[in-house]
Amino acid sequence: MQSGQGSVQHVRHILHVDMDAFFAAIEQRDQPELRGKPVLVGGDPKGRGVVSTASYEARRFGCHSAMPMASAVCLCPQAVIVQPDMKRYAEASRQMFEILGQFTPLVEPISIDEAFLDVTGSTRLLGPPAQIAREVKRQIRSVTDLTASVGVAANKFLAKLASDHDKPDGLVVVDPGEIQAFLDPLPITRLWGVGKATLPKLEALGVRTFGNLRRVSRDELCRRFGDSGERFHRLVRGVDHRDVIPDRDAKSISHEVTFRVDVTDRECLRSVLLGQTESVTHRLRRHGFLARTVTIKIRTFDFSTVTRSTTVARATDQTEAIWLAASGLLEHWQAGSRAAVRLIGVGVSKFSSRENEQFDLFDEVPGCRDGRQLDRAVDEIRGRFGDNAIARGRTDRRPRGD
Repeated sequence: MQSGQGSVQHVRHILHVDMDAFFAAIEQRDQPELRGKPVLVGGDPKGRGVVSTASYEARRFGCHSAMPMASAVCLCPQAVIVQPDMKRYAEASRQMFEILGQFTPLVEPISIDEAFLDVTGSTRLLGPPAQIAREVKRQIRSVTDLTASVGVAANKFLAKLASDHDKPDGLVVVDPGEIQAFLDPLPITRLWGVGKATLPKLEALGVRTFGNLRRVSRDELCRRFGDSGERFHRLVRGVDHRDVIPDRDAKSISHEVTFRVDVTDRECLRSVLLGQTESVTHRLRRHGFLARTVTIKIRTFDFSTVTRSTTVARATDQTEAIWLAASGLLEHWQAGSRAAVRLIGVGVSKFSSRENEQFDLFDEVPGCRDGRQLDRAVDEIRGRFGDNAIARGRTDRRPRGD
């Protein structure tokens, strides 16, 4: 639903920008012979390869990110399989984020190809939010020759739903006066927190859409679903008070991914977590932060969410030090659970400034003697080619939640 802006005062204007089939779209851009063909970016189907991104042509056959490549090939035998080229993807990502930063300093990266923008303070100079969104799309297309879908709304939850509403190359504006008209017809599976365990309970109540759920009282939802019931009650009414927080203002820095299908491959989960750790520590160093607390977050197939944290001996920005902590937390969780994973993420917190810390040249984390030199070399490459231009060897098969 696209509409003009309402007259409600003091409404925030949030954009969610999401590149369309990012990796596959870059391959089709750079290899014209792939345009119009089903493309799967990922690992070897004869091994344990995973689909990173499926083009929209491949998605028509049921292919999607995070599924085993062998399964995707069975669904679409004619698909063209392409190995990921992170250097090219990172360069396109860098270009995208440079464009976003021209519209507002309030840009919150979500992944290599996705971000929230708060343009509330930009409207006097740049025009209404819908006009800003159109210009964002135009500039991304002009500079990268790629398309992005953009959702415009009063909060992050609505903007995220809107950006996914008319893919690819969509622009959907949810006017403050038409929030319920937008939300009510949506299937209840689009609501965060509704999965295999929760869905049957909602269906037993006759709930199949947001509108159905809105008619269930808060007390009934809380009685049946606990804290999730309160969240359901808010979200189906479009209530979300989260701010767009750039890295420099954050009290924590994290990176998480939601898979389109549940993942059971343990080495795959380690690869994803390591890639996220590299992204998080690069952002730490970029802002001159050191962190003491490392946290992993795991959401399983039934939407149960587990967080595990540990405190490192000395505040650090070293990738290897943070990875040792994060991987240890993952291994501890895996020792007690074989549940399929829907979401995984890593975060760091309890920041201090590098200027306020005293360092001993010989006071390194065991096994990290060359960590600082390696991190500096990686940061230099990423500074030139983007955050994901280089990765450690174990990150070569990272499914995405695009």
